[in-house]
Amino acid sequence: MPESKTKERKDTFQKSISAYEQAMKAFHKGDFGKAEELLSAFLEKHPDEKEVVDRARIYLSICLNKKEKETVILKTFDDYYQNGVYKVNQGKFEEAVNLLTKAQKMEPKEGKVPYLMSLVSLQQDNIDEVATHLERAVKLDDYFKTLAQNEIDFDNIKDDKRFKAIVENN
Repeated sequence: MPESKTKERKDTFQKSISAYEQAMKAFHKGDFGKAEELLSAFLEKHPDEKEVVDRARIYLSICLNKKEKETVILKTFDDYYQNGVYKVNQGKFEEAVNLLTKAQKMEPKEGKVPYLMSLVSLQQDNIDEVATHLERAVKLDDYFKTLAQNEIDFDNIKDDKRFKAIVENN
């Protein structure tokens, strides 16, 4: 093979590897939509890269399966609340807050939503919001006062005057 063809082949291969690596970064971050998009583009632009094409197809298939599984139809308060809990447990606080806000609109007198929102705010080190949400939860149901007093997640703020004012027995 002439030297120019070898260099061209090497450049093409490097570009394909770079494109594949970008797709894999998105995949490993859990951004399956972006990974799907990048893997599809890779397969379209680099179908001759046999060393990587098969793996790209496998990962594309995984992305499609993950995407299908994540499609959940939310209708009720419990749907939104439970999915909010799930997102909190995944550490996806922004998504959790969106779901919990929708749940709260459906059942504005339900205290477990602001209580969970106080825990999310705590994870985000937003003590002002912790107090706001916790106070709302306790106003809706005095049970959350006892729960907060015994919640180990609140251990770091138990000496905070706002926290004490909300959970101390009157």
